[in-house]
Amino acid sequence: MGRSTVLWCAALTSAVLILAGLPASAQSQQQKTDVPTRILFVFDASNSMNAFWGQRRKWDLSRELLAASLDSLYDIEGVEMGLRVYGHGTKHVPGQQDCDDTELIVPIGTGRNLIIQQELKKLRPQGTTPIARSLLLSADDFDLCQGPGRNVIILITDGIEACDEDPCAVSRALSARGITIKPFIIGIGLEEKYRDTFQCVGRYFDASRPEVFREVLDIVIDQAIHSTTCQVDLLDGEGQASVTDFAFDIVEQVSGQVVLEAVHTMNDAGLPDTLVLNPIPTYDLTVHTIPPVRVRDIQLRAKTHNHIPVSTPTGFIDLTDFRPRSALLDVPVRVMGKDSCGLVHIQQVGTRERYLAGTYDLEFGTTPVVRVENVHIRDGRIVPVSIPEPGILSLNTGTSGYGGIFYLGEGRRELVIPFSGQDPSGRYTLQPGPYMVMFRAKHAARTDLSVTRPLDIRAAGSHHIDF
Repeated sequence: MGRSTVLWCAALTSAVLILAGLPASAQSQQQKTDVPTRILFVFDASNSMNAFWGQRRKWDLSRELLAASLDSLYDIEGVEMGLRVYGHGTKHVPGQQDCDDTELIVPIGTGRNLIIQQELKKLRPQGTTPIARSLLLSADDFDLCQGPGRNVIILITDGIEACDEDPCAVSRALSARGITIKPFIIGIGLEEKYRDTFQCVGRYFDASRPEVFREVLDIVIDQAIHSTTCQVDLLDGEGQASVTDFAFDIVEQVSGQVVLEAVHTMNDAGLPDTLVLNPIPTYDLTVHTIPPVRVRDIQLRAKTHNHIPVSTPTGFIDLTDFRPRSALLDVPVRVMGKDSCGLVHIQQVGTRERYLAGTYDLEFGTTPVVRVENVHIRDGRIVPVSIPEPGILSLNTGTSGYGGIFYLGEGRRELVIPFSGQDPSGRYTLQPGPYMVMFRAKHAARTDLSVTRPLDIRAAGSHHIDF
């Protein structure tokens, strides 16, 4: 097995994995209450479920707890359920794995509570544990052509993945099928050092006792039916949620676990996409504008639709106003905040990029450095910034030596290109202005053999100096 699969096998000693999805067609500014909730239970019937958990087998306890939860769902309108099982068809033989041992036992539909309970009583755990493959096939168990709805997968397993497949890759594949994976993982007696392996699959909860397992399963089912949703409102200068297309991440504050990394998107209705989150933790949000905006201590109201407002008025610094073959193209420009005086971003000449509204100072990486101060970025505005085109100096000394090229400006003499004992002959790109070239050949033994030449660089001009 691959290294990632080995870690997955070692870590998931026992878990409940919930993969909750909200298709784009079901998203709106307010959570819809008239769409069905389709729950697919994926149940582990592998040989490992015969192990004892407390005083009883994991298989017996988990099956009975699920049956009790199904009873609570019996008379809830708009809930459809189904059952997929794996590990029940082929008896486990050491060294042999039937990774196709997964089957949809009860198709998703209404009134399936009793049927699922009856089918669970017929099963006997005996085979292997193809978790990743079962989750991948589960995508086909939902009929996405039936219209909008909340599609939820609840996987009950002891989590010992026996087949060499990658649950992280399955997570990405299910996302592409319209089931957005951000699971809750309830592990039984897992060591803390394994919890980081869950980040690509979902969120971790610890269930060390059967009664804790039951409580968490009830919470999970309740949240599947009554989803807690939210939208991130990126506000422009007028307080409207019109800003979009910035990357952002949401982090659980206590654990530091990233629960969502995405690019902000507007749906077909012109509203921010709806996100499904667990309402229990406190979150921190970072919107990766330039510079980034952070919102801390976010607490969601359970079973409702939440708005997370973030002030992000933005405009553009436009560095494209240069001729097509300009010598400045791709020159780095250091963008610094006027108030913070720190580096905010490095932008290349020839590009246009978005910044938070504010005042910035720009430093062009030219020779010498050109500084443009007090660039005011306003909400929705494009601010063009340009500097004069450089000139070209062709220098020929014929030998190695010392000295340098000095910029003479505003009463100062600034060494911009030093000569350090090599032959400095060549082409130099210099910003317009007065210069002086000072040179002494390496073989010249006296100071009075130094030579200076004045130079006035013109924009886009060509200049030659021979020593």
